[in-house]
Amino acid sequence: MKDSSIRINYGLLPLSWLYRLGVDLRNKLFDWGWLRSKSFDVPVVCIGNLSVGGTGKTPHTEYLIRLLQKEGLKVATLSRGYKRHSKGYLLATTKTPAKELGDEPYQMKNKFPEVLVAVDEDRCHGIEQLLQLSTPPDVILLDDAFQHRYVEAGLNILLTDYHRLFCDDTLLPAGRLREPASGKGRAQIVVVTKCPEDIKPIDYNIIAKRLQLYPYQQLYFSTFRYGMMMPLFPEKANVHRMQSRLSGNEQVLLLTGIASPEPLMEEVKAYTPHVHLMDFGDHHDFDAKDLQQVRERFMKLEEWQRLIITTEKDAARLKHHPDLSEDLKPYIYVLPIEIEILQNQQHLFNQNIISYVRSHPRNSSLPEG
Repeated sequence: MKDSSIRINYGLLPLSWLYRLGVDLRNKLFDWGWLRSKSFDVPVVCIGNLSVGGTGKTPHTEYLIRLLQKEGLKVATLSRGYKRHSKGYLLATTKTPAKELGDEPYQMKNKFPEVLVAVDEDRCHGIEQLLQLSTPPDVILLDDAFQHRYVEAGLNILLTDYHRLFCDDTLLPAGRLREPASGKGRAQIVVVTKCPEDIKPIDYNIIAKRLQLYPYQQLYFSTFRYGMMMPLFPEKANVHRMQSRLSGNEQVLLLTGIASPEPLMEEVKAYTPHVHLMDFGDHHDFDAKDLQQVRERFMKLEEWQRLIITTEKDAARLKHHPDLSEDLKPYIYVLPIEIEILQNQQHLFNQNIISYVRSHPRNSSLPEG
């Protein structure tokens, strides 16, 4: 559904038209075979979008990790490692710092230590390196690689935000699309993310018509589910503040560096009205000045039951930050996010993923999970 928050800068439309010429030419070169897409002897699932900004790629990637691990499959994730302070191929360990990996790969490696988490700007090279491991993966999840057409993924999952559907948007820089909405045609599965819990049945039908998907494409809807709050530094947390739910009296400093903090703000406000948002840009690399401002803002809150709530992605950047004040650590809590497939379609969605991965010749002899 089109949201009132969507803003198109019509004065920049001429630049968007020029941008489109470049994007269309690049896509045509791939379509004509002048630029080559490479396929690999392993199931490759791409999770991406048409726009810049958050559509929930990381929670959906984590959903697939859990699903495929339950099937007994060895899972690898590969991304470019946005804003990392390293170059080339890097295979993570649980000791690899967030600055070398990027915040989202760091988050996934620490949540799923048995998963192979790799970063490489060159996805083809990254896949080749993963397949040369002594125990290569049974499936590779490409995080945010829908426009990386040098890899021919066997299954493309395209995400679009309920509040900013790609059919309502326009190309950069006037809008937020990386490529025209026609790029949807490369996806086998489209997921409308961040749906409200009270979405009406008629809304599903309206959105389905407006997206104008092709007969071969499957459409699903998902929503966020927030988990239990966890202290970022459990060894320092005050035992009297180890509650996993808010009671309604807390003074909360909500610290975020994500693309769309509004849903998180609404979630926290449902438990306490005393919420103070401190919002930085997406993937923000906190520096000493930022953290000093956080401390000053926090100390202005009333002392009774005050705490800091942040996201898993931001926690990855804060966990080992040398400039994070020690007196803040007992008060920092993390609110994890998971996704739920709506319309009682979760089983069908899961089966589509599992069937693709297990039908690949590489995995035909693997035992069922």
